[in-house]
Amino acid sequence: MATTLAERAISTPFFDYRIDTAYDEMFRSPDRPRPHYRALHAHLLKLPAEELLRSKQEADLSFFNQGITFTVYGRSEGTERIFPHDLLPRIITSAEWEIIERGLTQRITALNLFLKDIYHERRILKDRVIPGEIIYTCKHFRRQMRGVKVTRDVYVAVCGTDLIRLPSGKFVVLEDNLRVPSGVSYMLTSRRVMKQIFPALFRKCGVRPIEQYSQALLSTLRSLAPEGRSSPTIVLLTPGVYNSAYFEHAYLARQMGIELVEGRDLVIHDDLVYMRTTSGLKRVDVIYRRVDDDFLDPLAFRSDSSLGAAGLFNAYRAGNVVLANALGTGVADDKAIYAYVPEIITYYLGEDPILENVETFLMADETQREHVCNNLDKYVVKAVGESGGYGMLIGPHSSKEQQEQFRARILEDPRNYIAQPTLALSTAPCFTENGAIEPRHVDLRPYVLFGEKVTIVPGGLTRVALRKGSLVVNSSQGGGSKDTWVLQN
Repeated sequence: MATTLAERAISTPFFDYRIDTAYDEMFRSPDRPRPHYRALHAHLLKLPAEELLRSKQEADLSFFNQGITFTVYGRSEGTERIFPHDLLPRIITSAEWEIIERGLTQRITALNLFLKDIYHERRILKDRVIPGEIIYTCKHFRRQMRGVKVTRDVYVAVCGTDLIRLPSGKFVVLEDNLRVPSGVSYMLTSRRVMKQIFPALFRKCGVRPIEQYSQALLSTLRSLAPEGRSSPTIVLLTPGVYNSAYFEHAYLARQMGIELVEGRDLVIHDDLVYMRTTSGLKRVDVIYRRVDDDFLDPLAFRSDSSLGAAGLFNAYRAGNVVLANALGTGVADDKAIYAYVPEIITYYLGEDPILENVETFLMADETQREHVCNNLDKYVVKAVGESGGYGMLIGPHSSKEQQEQFRARILEDPRNYIAQPTLALSTAPCFTENGAIEPRHVDLRPYVLFGEKVTIVPGGLTRVALRKGSLVVNSSQGGGSKDTWVLQN
């Protein structure tokens, strides 16, 4: 049977490509590729499975040699892994990207206004657009940030927003990642590898560049420097080599030409932040931090943390150093707050959302909670503060025992859970081990920079549920990624 599969794959790599109710990124119907996929489709039809396999091995070797890894927590075997990567790009038209770009610009603008408001005037709470209780019970709400002036009122300088495509073809927002969004290094390194493997196809398709992201990030960070610091010193603060995203921290620091530091490298004196160097102490003006709020300053937050620096919050509050993203931004990516983002956009901007939310049920609401608990086999239930695919129940793929466990968790702590309908994420072609090309479910995480202006590089991290039939795209749960091509026209 294996031989038959290989022989059929050589004649056509799409022999086992099945289209179902989900929107397929490549095909509008069997064997009818969408116009913007025709060049890739024709190219793949010409390539034998052996050549595709060689290209895949070449890509994997490139990732291995670059040390492109991530860490899976909670596993007894080795946790450091090469980041799974699919060979075939996901292609988005310029018209689709224009809508995404406008929608994400609108969203990050409104969320920055929201964060400023809840830590200062609280107009949105006084006007009862959002219940105050849902803000004050959020574990990421920082009372210490009340009244603190944030440079240029930029709370969220870097955002990764997860989008999915519905069966109708429309993009909607699945969730926002505003605290320490990760994955952009995989977007950048994937592009470099793909340009090496498919150089002619890349040029023929007219793919828009993304290589400028690192310099755009650096420019954004510079624009946030304290007043009077015309040549600011910028550092990237990492938890250290054992963090799951350490490769990304080191990669971005190297790309931007800034120092990669840990908390032990920083010293605070008279509310000024310095880093230790071989030539003595050097003042730090902007910290691109990849450390969660709780661990930034043992004097202000968790006293047992060794990842931050004692006194950092006082220096921040005094306006002598900028943290990107600002402390307390996590309240805006709480999945319960997510349900109110359409109202947030309308309240602050007077506009309808360009990108809609997924229908979301709040378990803190008795009526919604009862409905979901009686239909757990139909919903995806998520813990509001978790990420990486943890703390989640996918109802149609769960057992009765798992459903009962989640029902008990919901009833014990309703505020901590939301539910959403089980959605058919769109599918995109992926090269499989048997030499065939098959559809797998995908989402999209574009990266948004907010400083003096909003910058969104044309692309993003397309995450792939590599296991057949799976809807979970997180790398920690068996997912991978693929390059995202936004076309020039």
